[in-house]
Amino acid sequence: MYNLATNLERNANFRANDTALIFGEQKINYKTLNTMVNKVANHLVQLGIQPDDKVAISCPNTPAFVIGYYAIQKVGAVTVPLNIMLKGAEVAYHLDDSDAVALISFEGNSALPSGEYCFEGFQQTPSCQHFVSIESGAGTPLPEGAHSFNQWLASELDDFDAIYRHAEDSCVILYTSGTTGRAKGAELSQSNMLCNAQACQALTNQKGTDVSMAILPLFHTFGQSLIMNTSILAGSALVLVPRFVPKTVIQLMLEHKVTHIAGVPTMFIGLLTYAERHGGDEIAEVASTLKVAISGGSSMPVEILKQFEAKLNVPVIEGYGLSESSPVAAFNHLEYKRKPGSIGQPLPGVTMKVVDDKGNEVPRGKEGELLVRGHNVMKGYYKKPEETAKTVIDGWLHTGDIVRMDDEGYVYVVDRLKEVIIRGGFNIYPRDIEETFMTHPDVHMVAVIGIPHKTYGEEAKAFIILKEGATACEKALMNWGKERLADYKYPRHIQLVTELPMTATGKILKRLLK
Repeated sequence: MYNLATNLERNANFRANDTALIFGEQKINYKTLNTMVNKVANHLVQLGIQPDDKVAISCPNTPAFVIGYYAIQKVGAVTVPLNIMLKGAEVAYHLDDSDAVALISFEGNSALPSGEYCFEGFQQTPSCQHFVSIESGAGTPLPEGAHSFNQWLASELDDFDAIYRHAEDSCVILYTSGTTGRAKGAELSQSNMLCNAQACQALTNQKGTDVSMAILPLFHTFGQSLIMNTSILAGSALVLVPRFVPKTVIQLMLEHKVTHIAGVPTMFIGLLTYAERHGGDEIAEVASTLKVAISGGSSMPVEILKQFEAKLNVPVIEGYGLSESSPVAAFNHLEYKRKPGSIGQPLPGVTMKVVDDKGNEVPRGKEGELLVRGHNVMKGYYKKPEETAKTVIDGWLHTGDIVRMDDEGYVYVVDRLKEVIIRGGFNIYPRDIEETFMTHPDVHMVAVIGIPHKTYGEEAKAFIILKEGATACEKALMNWGKERLADYKYPRHIQLVTELPMTATGKILKRLLK
């Protein structure tokens, strides 16, 4: 019997006065945080929320997300985090697909009217009965029939004991980004989420005296498990950052003596660029307290990893995971040899194998699809048994990622199965080209896709953002690539751009480049 929220309850008893959350000038200790969660949990019960009910939450990285998330857990319900960028019809789809009976939504502002979009989606979903608004302080009237999250926090309903759950009971439904078709909800159990938080705490050596930072959105699986749940489990302080701005992040790291950060490669590129421009005592002081940097979400260019480690004097450990694997499945470990470009080895209790298109395991060093089995594999896609049966076969999660495993068991992601470019019968893995171009002194960021070609079927095209002040032209870059890549592989098409389409977590959306 277990409930994810008992981690919070334990720290409210054992380290009541220790800081749990830092947001702007606000510091909330563990006892206060638990009390705030209890208030919201009591009001959810008053609404009639039952164990196993689905409750959606749409909120940026503010204390309200953490409070709402754990309140939903306390009452035994299932948390359905929503991307704050969703528009009305998209919100309606997620509410309907997940069978959500309530939606807790941040009000937002003129730049991001997420509350308006959420209420629009709520109104389109008859099965969702309750709308709870997290007011942003602008004094905007509540939507008709809505409940006030802030008024809930002002109530005196301070006590609530978490309702115990079985290990296999559902904990969260995390929607995948939906690169093909509609988004699917990965249904994860209490055991999935607890084991992942415990594994993340162990691999990052996080203690109650540490300070971690949430620069990744907490509505996303990476930020939720590796940052929020791990910090609450460890009893450490968590600095909440609602919007990633390199200068702001560095200043907060300096002010709060941050020890642990986690991000996707584009975030590390942004921080590295800022550090290189501004350097000096500020960066040296940040480096003096930083213990570990964690990279995931997509493969980090080896050149960036090496530069970041050198500039901030901190080990960068790369890992790998999917919403379907809770999310962490593999990581480099601090106490073992770290191999740049590798996602490390499977977590304890997790098994990986590499197979060909017939499902046969391939020899070490050969490329194939990565399969994962263990305590982290999801229950399935919510209400989609046919989709689940295609993805989880005999307990093995088929990831859709092309990898190779070396003789020591370290795994290297070559590319997404769906992103492989086939030119005249030759397989081209975009990451090979991206890694090469990231070593060019003028290149800030690069994304490679396949485009149609009459003769060869597909051709590689690179979209490149230059560093500030750089003057390289497209033809010069193509010739540079031709000198360093096989003839079938170098991109014949290069387009200089000022930005790349990204998800809210900073992953490049290659499908929007096509």
